[in-house]
Formats: sequence, structure tokens, C-alpha cells
Amino acid sequence: MRVFIAGATGVLGRALVRRFRAAGHEVFGLARSEKNEQLLRELGAEPRPGDLFDPEALARAASGCSVVIHAATAIPTAVKTRPADWALNDRIRREGTSALIAAAGQVGARIFLFQSIVWVARPADGLPFDEEAPQTREPLTESAVDGERIVQSAGAQTGIAVGVLRCGLFYSPEAASTRHFGRELLRRRLPVVGRGDARWSMIHVDDAAGAFLAVATAGLNGLWHVVDDEPVSVGELLTSFAARLGAPPPRRVPKWLARLVAGEAAVRFMTSSIVTSNRRLRQATGWTPRYPTYHEGLEQVVAAWRTEGFLPN
Repeated sequence: MRVFIAGATGVLGRALVRRFRAAGHEVFGLARSEKNEQLLRELGAEPRPGDLFDPEALARAASGCSVVIHAATAIPTAVKTRPADWALNDRIRREGTSALIAAAGQVGARIFLFQSIVWVARPADGLPFDEEAPQTREPLTESAVDGERIVQSAGAQTGIAVGVLRCGLFYSPEAASTRHFGRELLRRRLPVVGRGDARWSMIHVDDAAGAFLAVATAGLNGLWHVVDDEPVSVGELLTSFAARLGAPPPRRVPKWLARLVAGEAAVRFMTSSIVTSNRRLRQATGWTPRYPTYHEGLEQVVAAWRTEGFLPN
């Protein structure tokens, strides 16, 4: 396959390049700077210039590719965020998605894969849910909901096989959020908020990339949740992570105090359950995660950090 990736220099994008290249496929990545061009070459991909909001430029960049993947995001990294901080990410999810799938149609691509997030369907009661659960429109998920609608509608009109892969909570040695958690746990500045009993469905970035490869290889049209095999409570996740880092156990703080420090959005995130499964993806593609639970995944993260020098030996 010849694969074009928008967002190829991001954390997921780099993992996608590695997985598709390791499987013997040609990979082309959208690049808008010399630094990113060099990075893509080092990963074994061919950089293609373009503008994510310009369908004609994207069509030139994706020329000759049978698979187009939208893995571009602009997630803010601040602990406290304002609506304006999400504006670029929302634009990428809406305008960027429209431009990219239009380009895919122009170049005759057979498959379009869209990275979404499982919490677009998270029920308010925190109970487990699956791909059939209704979408929920919240300020932080509305653009992902719109992105899914855009690609599914375009796929129905053009005949392109559209795969929507809703990923669980990403983590990896390179992910900014994982590195933030690690630093703050070492400083004992990342507490368990409230009871810590909210449960999360996680996914290691390398396994998410493997899911994209599995769906592209199968040429499937559909919607799948990409998560590992075992949801984990936030309290257990942070305590286990701290232990692997050699850090003291995280403190526990009430919600009202956490709101003063981190804001309402952060507290809601840390205390809301996101529980789903990978059953449909496994059945459709035979995909299985290399890191089936957070236990194996955190071991890999900490080992990589020690090799890198991010942590003391």
C-alpha cells in the first residue's frame, strides 16, 4: 500500500509511520517545515508539502496513495485550558477533515481512516458503553463528533471505505500527557482526586498504530473502539505508575481543592469514567494489543525513559 498520513510527525503519526513501514508499505507524510521533513525521512517516510486546510494542496501531497489517514491534532498541553485553547484542534477536526477527505476523493484513495476518541460516546452515568452508544455533544468532544459525521457522510457519497477509530486514553514514552504525569508524580504534585474510583480505558500509542494498520490491511468500512483489555481506576493507575517510577504514593485531595488548583475541566476529567472494550475491533481484524493492560504498558514507558535519561537510573 501507498499510505498518506496527515499528522505524521505527531506522537501517533510517528508510530503509524513506523508500523506501516515495518509492514513493508510506502509512507508519505504531510510536512510543513524542514525539521518535520527531516524527521519523516529519518523514520523512512517521504515528506510531502501541503496545507491541511487546502484540499488542492492535500490532493497533490496524497497523489498516488490508496490509503489516507487523518491523525492530525492540536491538543493544548496546559493544565488549565480555555475554550480558545481548543480552537485550532476544533478547526483541524472540522475544516481539516473536510479538506483531507475531499483530497482523498480527488486522488482515488480506497481507504480513509479517521482518528477519533472513545469519550464522544461516554454516558453521563459512567457505565460501560460500546460502538452502538449514542454520541454525546460536549464542548470538548463536539468537533470530534463533527469529524466523524463529515467522513462517514463523504464515504457514503464517494464509496471510499471509511474507518473511524475511536482511541482510548493515549499513553507512551513520547506522549506529552504521559511525560507530564511522570514528572508530576516524581514531584508528588499529581494527586488522586476524590475517591479515585473512576475507571479509564487506555491504549498504548504503539497499539493504536497497530489498530490502524490492521483496519487498513483489511480494507474495512466501519467504527471501532481502540482500547486495551483492562480498564483501570485512576487511583490504581497513578499509584502503580508512581511505584514504577520510584516515587512516593500520590496524595489524595478532595474535589473542591483540586478545582481551585486545576480547574473544573481537569477535575471532571480525572473523576469521570470512560469504560469500553476492543471486542468489535478484535473480531473484525484479529488485532490484539502488544500491551494488553496498563501493567505491561507502564513497564515499557518507564524502561524507555530510563534508557532515554528522562528518569534517574
